[in-house]
Amino acid sequence: MRRRTLPAATALAVLFSSVALVATGAGSAAADSGVSLPLKSTGDIVVDGAHQRVFISDPTAGQVVVTNYAGAVVGTVGSLPGVRGLELSPDSGTVYAAVGDADAIVAIDTATATEAHRWSTGTAAPEYVALTGGKVWFSYGSGGDGNIGSLDLSGTDPVLALGQDTARTFYEAPILDASPGAPGTLVAGAPGQSPVALAVYDVSSGTASRGAYAFDPGNTGGGNLADLAVTPDGKDVITASGAPYYQAVYKLSDLSADGKYVTNTYPNAVDIAPNGDVAAGTFSWYDPDVHVFKQGVSTPLRQYDFPNTGNSSGSDTLAPRGLAWAPDESRLFAVSLNDSDVYTLRILDAPTKTPVTLTANAPATAPRAQALTVTGTLTSSSAFPAGTKVSVTRTDDESPAGKALGTATVGADGSYSFADTPPAGGKVTYTVSYAGDADHAGATATHSVTVAKSAATVTLDNNLKVYGYNSSVTFTAHLGTTYKNRTLEIWADPYGSDKPNALVKKGTVDSHGNLTATVRLTRDAKISAKFTGDTRYAARTTTNTVYTKVSVSSSLSGAYKTATAWNATYAYFHQSKDPVYNTSMTMYPGRKYQFQIQQFYSGAWHTTATEYFGLDRYGKDSVLLDDNPPTGVRFRIRSSYIDTKSGDNVNATTYGGWKYFTFTR
Repeated sequence: MRRRTLPAATALAVLFSSVALVATGAGSAAADSGVSLPLKSTGDIVVDGAHQRVFISDPTAGQVVVTNYAGAVVGTVGSLPGVRGLELSPDSGTVYAAVGDADAIVAIDTATATEAHRWSTGTAAPEYVALTGGKVWFSYGSGGDGNIGSLDLSGTDPVLALGQDTARTFYEAPILDASPGAPGTLVAGAPGQSPVALAVYDVSSGTASRGAYAFDPGNTGGGNLADLAVTPDGKDVITASGAPYYQAVYKLSDLSADGKYVTNTYPNAVDIAPNGDVAAGTFSWYDPDVHVFKQGVSTPLRQYDFPNTGNSSGSDTLAPRGLAWAPDESRLFAVSLNDSDVYTLRILDAPTKTPVTLTANAPATAPRAQALTVTGTLTSSSAFPAGTKVSVTRTDDESPAGKALGTATVGADGSYSFADTPPAGGKVTYTVSYAGDADHAGATATHSVTVAKSAATVTLDNNLKVYGYNSSVTFTAHLGTTYKNRTLEIWADPYGSDKPNALVKKGTVDSHGNLTATVRLTRDAKISAKFTGDTRYAARTTTNTVYTKVSVSSSLSGAYKTATAWNATYAYFHQSKDPVYNTSMTMYPGRKYQFQIQQFYSGAWHTTATEYFGLDRYGKDSVLLDDNPPTGVRFRIRSSYIDTKSGDNVNATTYGGWKYFTFTR
């Protein structure tokens, strides 16, 4: 049998892909995938279960591409011009390849994915290959000279025999296949011919003797044979031809009709699993591409429709002869291509099991540490055994790898229910899984819940207090109950766009929950205490505002003396002398200061002048007082920073000290 393989001891469990497939009726059970292949064409595909490798011939590029079960390329065997037919040895150690343009049969070591041997076929250009009767059988020829040859590798030297089809049955090299269920029997079919022509050969004697032969077997009028496969029991051959629109079954004994596997337009591939289950392929832009049948059942168990990865309106299509089973039936491999000739290896998971649909539902939001319920359904077209269970896993910030929670029993109506109390807040994802059984595929469903975290308490002292310029102020932040994170951060954000928010201190709080930090204040500032949260308590930031005065000083120059009078120190000026009033203040771009003069009369101080003057880039200014003031009158003067009115708002209002003066003759 062309694609017959030995069961592997284990099966690779991980599949990956960039392109998903649609399995008709598969619901949430689909775990199928697709990986782009470095191919220019395809000729044949076989699967080695022992090493879990897939071999795909590429006649145009002259290579055999080797992938693992996940579709990753693990090797490429080159220098195989025109390579087409492939056949796996019974021990899974060798893939035999028909290399037409090199007139050779090549043995590929399956373990190393390298060429091991090459045998000449003389002048014959082999196209297809099969193993039976202890020999490698191959087809060759064209233009009315199609024939069959053999290569006996049992002795010290290989023995080549050409012209085995003495009846000259085929116009060109026929497709070949054989099965362990019918040792010594070789089946051949004319590729692309209409109507279909089939022949059965007895090769048990070492030479080919044609037995049953049929031109248009079953009188279906079908044509354009693309593929054929002999059943494992050696009883039948199944064909895939462009018409009729089903994979026809014929008895090897006389090639009479023996059933059909109903697909759709343009059948182009067929492969049979070791237990007799059938994979049938069709060239279908707008219909399913792959059809899976239980042995002897004419309607498909599952169908797969490839996605559209190209630019045409139709979806990707199956390559001719592009189907092969994994020997344990865990996967079915298919080669597809799009309208840009991009080839993809499709990995179809658990294709012989009845698809199931699994759903999972839970509240969209929930409080932490309170019970919630996950519900859902497990459904299929065939009944589940009583007591079927689904397993539940919770993934959250405390269990990022997932934590198994147990199982829930599925009721007769397909429903299940599971209660859980999520310990962590944030995104909590429940994954519900059905492992599958002998008749049902596995399935997985997920549902995420936003779980509200508990509120953390963060306090900070000194809110709204006013401090002198350049004060070093200690701030104490307090963190209340949390789960594991006991770290606080204290930040200071001075007013003004030129000063960034800066981390002052980060550390673990003490046994009382406190963290202190000292900040030197030169401007108003927002002081924040930040808790970044943990898995159970939400992040929390408390922000206080503290105000900072400016540094302001002033002086009078030109006085002839100073003396204490009226409980203050006065500067005395001659009436003919113009005093100079000097101001120095903390600088900020565009800052002004308030200039204010008051005169004492009627038993009180009265403002006589108020004006705003700009400071130079050093924060200084001087004012000449030249108003010819009266003598014997008491005056006072001061400079102040008035929040917002002085041109900015980066400091708190600060009134300078009064300077007292009077005039004499």
